Formats: sequence, C-alpha cells, structure tokens
Amino acid sequence: MSQVTIYHNPRCSKSRQTLQLIEEQGVSPEVVLYLDDTPSADEIAGLLKKLGISARELLRKGEDAYKEHNLSDTSLDDAAIIAAMVASPKLIERPIVVKGKKAVLGRPPENVLALL
Repeated sequence: MSQVTIYHNPRCSKSRQTLQLIEEQGVSPEVVLYLDDTPSADEIAGLLKKLGISARELLRKGEDAYKEHNLSDTSLDDAAIIAAMVASPKLIERPIVVKGKKAVLGRPPENVLALL
C-alpha cells in the first residue's frame, strides 16, 4: 500500500479535519508542515501534476501575498506562480493529500476518502 502524505497547516480547520478523517480510516500519514518545510518548485510542480490542476488553481487568493506578488496578473505562467508559492508558502491551498501518483485537495475534507 502506498504511503499517504498530507501537506498540513495545523492552524487550518480544514487541514485538521482532513488529517482526522485520514486517521479515522486507520491510516497514519506522513505529515509535512509545509509552512516550516516549504516544498521546492519541483515538488510543487509534481503535486500539481498529481492533482491535475494548474498552479493558479492551487493559489489561495485571499492571502496578502497574493496581492503583494501581483498574482491576479493573468499573463503570469505556472513557473512564476510556483516561484511565488516557494517564496510565500501561505499561498498554497491546503491541505493536499498524496497517495502514489494521485493527490487531492482536502476541500471539503471528504475529498480524501476517494484517495484512500
């Protein structure tokens, strides 16, 4: 069975609910505190591929860093958006749960059940 990994922010209620849901399924995931242990640009690109979404779709648009990095500019490519996420990991939508070659966003937390 593939290892389950959660990119987790303990201060986020959705992230906590998702982690609890995973544990209730009898799974002990690897927990990555991505605000402390920021994923590299390559790691974020890999997560996007597993999620099947664009970098823009993984952005938290309500964060101050979204405005600071002028991320509403639609001419920015994925590389520029990923670079902003590396510089300001709060921009990364959470939680991301990975198992094997697939990943889902835990919004809502029940999304992870299809992965498990």
